[in-house]
Amino acid sequence: MKFGPIAIADAVGSIAAHTIRADATIVKKGATVTAELAAKLAEAGIAEIVAVRLEPGDIDENAAAARLAERMVGDAIAAELPFTGRVNMFATQAGVLRIDVAAIDAFNAVDEAITVATLPALKAVVAGELVATVKIIPYAVPQAMVEQALDALGNTPPVSVAAYRPSSVAVISTLLPGLKPSVVDKTLRIMRDRLEPAEAVLAADKRVPHAAEPLAVAIAEQAAGAADIIVVFGASAITDRRDVIPQALVEAGGEVEHLGMPVDPGNLLMLGRIAGKPVIGAPGCARSPKENSFDWVLQRHLAGVPVGRSDVQKMGVGGLLMEIVSRPQPRAPGSAEGGPLAGVVLAAGQSTRMGAENKLLQPLRGKPILRHAVEAQLEAGLNPVIVVTGHQRAEVEAVLSELPVQLVHNPDYASGLAGSLKAGVAALPPGAAAAVISLGDMPNVTPSVIERLTDAHRARPEALAAVPTLFGQRGNPVLLARAIFPAVSLLSGDRGARRLLDEAGERVIDVAFEDPAIAIDVDTPEALKALRG
Repeated sequence: MKFGPIAIADAVGSIAAHTIRADATIVKKGATVTAELAAKLAEAGIAEIVAVRLEPGDIDENAAAARLAERMVGDAIAAELPFTGRVNMFATQAGVLRIDVAAIDAFNAVDEAITVATLPALKAVVAGELVATVKIIPYAVPQAMVEQALDALGNTPPVSVAAYRPSSVAVISTLLPGLKPSVVDKTLRIMRDRLEPAEAVLAADKRVPHAAEPLAVAIAEQAAGAADIIVVFGASAITDRRDVIPQALVEAGGEVEHLGMPVDPGNLLMLGRIAGKPVIGAPGCARSPKENSFDWVLQRHLAGVPVGRSDVQKMGVGGLLMEIVSRPQPRAPGSAEGGPLAGVVLAAGQSTRMGAENKLLQPLRGKPILRHAVEAQLEAGLNPVIVVTGHQRAEVEAVLSELPVQLVHNPDYASGLAGSLKAGVAALPPGAAAAVISLGDMPNVTPSVIERLTDAHRARPEALAAVPTLFGQRGNPVLLARAIFPAVSLLSGDRGARRLLDEAGERVIDVAFEDPAIAIDVDTPEALKALRG
């Protein structure tokens, strides 16, 4: 392949290396120069262009990419048609992505002109997901180079999906005094969610005391049953092969293949087997829906991909996953106990259920609804108080003009509540130990409500949040501690911090109220009329 300046008189049949604009004539990058285009360029005064001319033995980029991709496609993979030297490959079924890493590395080592990129090996994928892409860098490559790359791949396609198999999973939960049944119920709901992409079913829900003997009986029963996989959620984490769960597996006639994983969260996972069935001793973080070591092991079993001791030992690179807020934070900086307590008032919403009027600006007891929420934070002594604006920014700012608040605008307010929450938290001063998050449409929340939340935080500064409850149901505002702020930055859509509070579990302080103000917001004209009496 020749690359460089070509006289326009000799350019017919060449490939334009760059887009050329001359008067009304446009020749796009990668286009073949025809006699007509060359004539028009010449008329416009173009004497030469930078172009590519293929030589004997060259294969153009699209043909080369298509041929290479064809060799790579394995089970449950489909390749699209080539464009600009690229062929994308997609999963056709949900499952676990299998990559021959050595073959891919050998392929990419052939020449800089030929590349392939893939998702990580053994990643869970869904049907239609992009899993790999072949890209030819120049406009053409020599035939001999393509043959060399094909040889590097070998005879077995290096990209495939191990599709999920119809599976049933038995869950055994051990119990200790003080472990709320709701914790186990929530764990099972999350487990069902994990099984859904694989269309697997929860075949058994067995609950036994946290002791080796009753657990051994339960494991043996499930081993003799129809379940394909057995999962044990312990009331206490596994810390030794002589602990309750490993010991129970051995007593039931099984074996412990491996204890511990170089994956965090999820170090304390047990891998075992009984009667040919895998037994997973789940780590505590498996009670959270966030990705952890348990997902890696469960997904592979659901796809029929073996997971043994050596496989686990190779999971360290890439095994440092996102922190889960529901567990103690060994990687978090020291406690911010004693730092200032700030406030955030969310006032960016579009007020769609109110009709044409912005609910935050409607008068109630002599002032706009929003001012009640803001003044409650100020009177409770929060500092600073940050108000996040969005819809009708100017009007909202106007009703707060003389108040000592910090205004932060969320230009993406239409995307939902999460964006405003992230904007408010991001604006907090570095020293803030916690922030009370108030909704601008809750005018009946008093300073005393906020003060009870801040008092709860000061009494338990290690907690991640303090939440008001009415007859056991959570309301607003909520106090979020600094340790949970990084998780807030990952939220999206129209959901606030509810998911984070669910994940935090016992590290949330529930503060009981009899005041219905924590559950009253103004979303509709009817609600406003009721408050006005």
